[in-house]
Amino acid sequence: MNSSTSNTISKKITVGKDSGSPLEVYRMGYGTMRLTGEGIWGEPANRDEAIQVLRKAVDEGVNFIDTADYYGPDVTNRLIVEALYPYSSDLVICTKVGAKRAADKSWPVFTRPEELRQSIDNNLKQLKLEQLPVVHFRMSTHNNPVPFAESVDAMFQLQREGKILHVGLSNVTDAELQWGLKHGKIATVQNMYSFTQRTTAKLPIGETRGGEEVLKTCEENSIPLIPFFSLITSLPQAVEKIEKVAQKHAASKAQINLAWLLHKSPWILPIPGTSSLNHLKENLEAITILLDEEDLAMLQ
Repeated sequence: MNSSTSNTISKKITVGKDSGSPLEVYRMGYGTMRLTGEGIWGEPANRDEAIQVLRKAVDEGVNFIDTADYYGPDVTNRLIVEALYPYSSDLVICTKVGAKRAADKSWPVFTRPEELRQSIDNNLKQLKLEQLPVVHFRMSTHNNPVPFAESVDAMFQLQREGKILHVGLSNVTDAELQWGLKHGKIATVQNMYSFTQRTTAKLPIGETRGGEEVLKTCEENSIPLIPFFSLITSLPQAVEKIEKVAQKHAASKAQINLAWLLHKSPWILPIPGTSSLNHLKENLEAITILLDEEDLAMLQ
């Protein structure tokens, strides 16, 4: 992989910088969603490789792993335990609440305070943890019966009880992030963000909030922005630009997408997911790609 620039990027990032309980993690995390079966449902097609992917990620220095009990459901949490328990002291497992999976494979909203408590207790039990290091409350914009403030207040209560170390928010607007910051400490934000999809998109299940809207506030408050769907490369004009930069660096489009995120801001923490050992290797190598000013101008 070619790299002829003097640019540098930080390979560490701090979660909960001003909380009194900061967690330093490697700046390329791993998202487990793709370890499940088709449609994020059921067991992985190749369970042995799924276990190997988790172990290889940690062996390569990854110590921030994103999961949720509704992946599968309950599949990725079980895989994490099988592959990595007992956990190394620096491993940060980040989970999400705010949804569940129904028997028809739908994604019902699960945001009432008692439902969030149920999800937290479920994650604690499945992951064999006494405290969850980071938990994102995922805001639903479709058929959500609970006000945002009521759900986030419940998250802060669970934090006060010691079930959660750091509270994060997911799929939120900047206004919602600002509200959260006024009422407690927000450690992380997880919104959709990639080179080709930067702002809010309307989907059949509601709005998927983008990273561009919250990035400035994250930077101002030393909050890592954790992109989901960070490997989307679907817009023809944008992909053409990525292809040109990828050819220059003898890299893949996915790697350039990740490299762009790493260069965009020191407060971005990508968590690309895969069920393939080869793709894992490729994703992790993206942190070594140094984009120069010409590259970054091309990727504006």
